[in-house]
Amino acid sequence: QVFWAIGTVFEVLLAVLVMPTLGWRWLLILSALPLLLFAVLCFWLPESARYDVLSGNQEKAIATLKRIATENGAPMPLGKLIISRQEDRGKMRDLFTPHFRWTTLLLWFIWFSNAFSYYGLVLLTTEFFQAGDVCSISSRRKEVKAKCTLTCEYLTEEDYTDLLWTSLSEFPGVLVTLWIIDRIGRKKTMALSFFVFSFCSLLLFLCVGRNVLTVLLFIARAFISGGFQAAYVYTPEVYPTATRALGLGTCSGMARVGALITPFIAQVMLESSVYLTLVVYSGCCLLAAVASCFLPIETKGRGLQESSHREWGQEMVGRGSHSPGVTRSNSGSQE
Repeated sequence: QVFWAIGTVFEVLLAVLVMPTLGWRWLLILSALPLLLFAVLCFWLPESARYDVLSGNQEKAIATLKRIATENGAPMPLGKLIISRQEDRGKMRDLFTPHFRWTTLLLWFIWFSNAFSYYGLVLLTTEFFQAGDVCSISSRRKEVKAKCTLTCEYLTEEDYTDLLWTSLSEFPGVLVTLWIIDRIGRKKTMALSFFVFSFCSLLLFLCVGRNVLTVLLFIARAFISGGFQAAYVYTPEVYPTATRALGLGTCSGMARVGALITPFIAQVMLESSVYLTLVVYSGCCLLAAVASCFLPIETKGRGLQESSHREWGQEMVGRGSHSPGVTRSNSGSQE
C-alpha cells in the first residue's frame, strides 16, 4: 500500500511537469507506461502455492515454494506437502452461505463506500482549491450562466502544491493503519477511518480558509486511504482459500461501482449544492463505519482459513493439537 501512495504522489509531480507544456493527452500516455511494464513483469510472478494445492497441482506448488526459498536464501522445511481434503474452486453461491452471507453484503458496502469516498475526495479537492473554500463554491454556484462552454480551468502552481500535500497524506494513513490494525483489530480500524473521514467532511461546512481546508482534506484522505488498506487486509483473511480470490474480486468490483458513481456526486451534484454533496459523502461513510462494527468476524490474530468445511479460525486453534511431529491443515501442510 505504500507504493499506492508513492503512485499518487508521482502522478501529481508528473502533472506539474507535463500539464503546462504537453497537455493532458501526454499525461495519460506517460501515466499508462507503468501499467505496460507491469503487464510484462506479470509473467515472472509466482502463482499462489495455496491455490495450486487446492487445484490439485501439488508439484507446481512445491516448485513455487522451492523458488521462493531459493530467492530468499532460506532452506525448505523438512517433510512433504500433504492434502487432507480436496475442494472445488469457489463459486458465487459460496459467498452467500449462512456463514458468510452477512459478511459478504457488509463488505460489498464497505468497499463501495471506500472507493466512492476516496475518489470523491480526490475530485472535490481540485474544486475546493480552485474556489479557495467551500463558501466560495457555494456562492459561485448561485450565479446562473446562460451559456454552454467546454473550457478547461487549469490548476495553478499553488493548486498543485496543495494537491501534493493532500496526496502525501496517504503515507501517514499507511503508518497509522499499520500501527493500530493489530492493536484494535481490523473492524475497529475500518470503523475509525470512516468516522474520521465523515467528521472532517462535516467540518468543511464551517467555510474555513485555504490552510485549514488543506489540513482537513489531508486528514480525511489519510484516514479514508487507511480504511481502504484495512479492507484489503481484512477481506482475504475472512474468506477461505477456495473463495478468497472470488470474495476479494467481487469486493473490488463493488469498489469500481463506487468509483464510477462518485463523479456524478463530486462534479454534477456539486453544481447544485456543495453542502448536499458533503452530506452524501459524510453520511455514506458514517453508515460504512456502522457496517464495519457489525461485521460478524474479527480476523485479528488468526491464520488464513483454508477450508470452508471447518469452523472459522479452527486452523489456528487446531495447529499443534495433533500427534507430535504432524501438523495438518485442510489444503496443504508440512508433515
